[in-house]
Amino acid sequence: MALLSFLGAIQQVTGSCYLIESRDGAKVLLECGMRQGRREEDEGNRAPFPFDPLTLDAVVISHAHIDHSGLLPKLVGAGYRGPIFATEASCELLELMLLDAAQIQEKDTEWENKWRARQGKAPLSPLYTTEDAEQALKQRRPQAYSAQVEVAKGVQVTFHEAGHILGSAIVEMQVQDHHLTRRLVFSGDLGNTCSPLMHPPTTLDRADLVLLESTYGDRDHRNNQDTLDELAEILQQAHRDGGNVLIPAFAVGRTQDLIYYLGRFYQEGRLPQQAVFLDSPMAIRANAIYSRFQHLFDPDDHAAIAHKPARRIEDWLPILRCTPTPEESMAINRVKSGAIIIAGSGMCTGGRIAHHFKHNLWREDCHVVFPGFQAKGTPGRAIVDGASSVKMLHQRIAVKAQIHTLGGFSAHAGQSQLLDWVSHFDHHPELYLVHGELEKMQILQQTLRERLNWIASIPEPGEQIAI
Repeated sequence: MALLSFLGAIQQVTGSCYLIESRDGAKVLLECGMRQGRREEDEGNRAPFPFDPLTLDAVVISHAHIDHSGLLPKLVGAGYRGPIFATEASCELLELMLLDAAQIQEKDTEWENKWRARQGKAPLSPLYTTEDAEQALKQRRPQAYSAQVEVAKGVQVTFHEAGHILGSAIVEMQVQDHHLTRRLVFSGDLGNTCSPLMHPPTTLDRADLVLLESTYGDRDHRNNQDTLDELAEILQQAHRDGGNVLIPAFAVGRTQDLIYYLGRFYQEGRLPQQAVFLDSPMAIRANAIYSRFQHLFDPDDHAAIAHKPARRIEDWLPILRCTPTPEESMAINRVKSGAIIIAGSGMCTGGRIAHHFKHNLWREDCHVVFPGFQAKGTPGRAIVDGASSVKMLHQRIAVKAQIHTLGGFSAHAGQSQLLDWVSHFDHHPELYLVHGELEKMQILQQTLRERLNWIASIPEPGEQIAI
């Protein structure tokens, strides 16, 4: 029978990776994600692949986020030269994400090696290079939603809208097993049905085996309107306090959502700040890709912010100022009050948000808004959990700012939305929970049993099952 190996995002949120092997010899890698968070995750990224990349026939990617695609250049560096299938929008975003990730690998390694040299330690090599990323991009094979494509002998794939970020997909994979066809459905990252711009996740009704993400398997998100009202009040309070508002945000997806919501506030007269800085070169470039794919937006959300189609995402928020260069970024630090600063990275593991924390996090009049999930081991998680200081840029920064978390802005489905999506399958397929911290998976597992009378399994890392 065909085999499925659980290689990544097993009992943890990041590092998505699954290997499908048919009895006829086809080998397809589903996802090639980077692990994010603690130091041991970086060690996992550097470990050899648990398969021979040269034996793969194809790679299938659900969407462009780094925890789903970030090891593609490493795979190519190890010799893989086959096709990489993703949706059309994801293929464009992959260029942005992978080249940026490669540059970070090279720069971070260069910085680390300076410190290692002072300590008499051997230098490190980057996980991969820009050359590896460029080669991976040459192997992209863009696909339209709902169009079936044979990715390897006897293996057909169809991408369906997942509603998570632009181009995100639910992956439906049909594997020919002699005279039988086995249908595997991977939810990918299912979108929050309240997320702006994106269509709701497509519901499917046929599968033999389902891999279900469980990032928020333990709870539902707060009501979207309540979350928006809370954000509006935070902005008003920050205006009264006289400080800046810092928003660490993922460049792809979360940033565009924030621009949409702030644009609505601006139009409604609910935005007291005088300037919104988008201090993320990647997010600025992502805006351009979102602008080119406006035909994929939910039409009601699109109409709500623009009476006529906007040529650019930035047109929705007239006070938005993009700062792509380092000089423009550093100039923001002269603004001590009245600004909203959106910068990466989303979990505060690096990027320009670290520099803004250096200048603002210790100020009591500063407000920090976390609009998304913070993984264990990240600086963002430490701040959310109440740390009195965090280490960034090789120094400790006191946390005296007012900290806010807005789970209602998550681009992931909450527990009830996960249950609703999986309940549409017309019989009980084998169900495996992936992409979640173990305790959250266990809560979802119990809830599935209680509400739907479904048995869900939680695989072990490296576990292999017959499809």
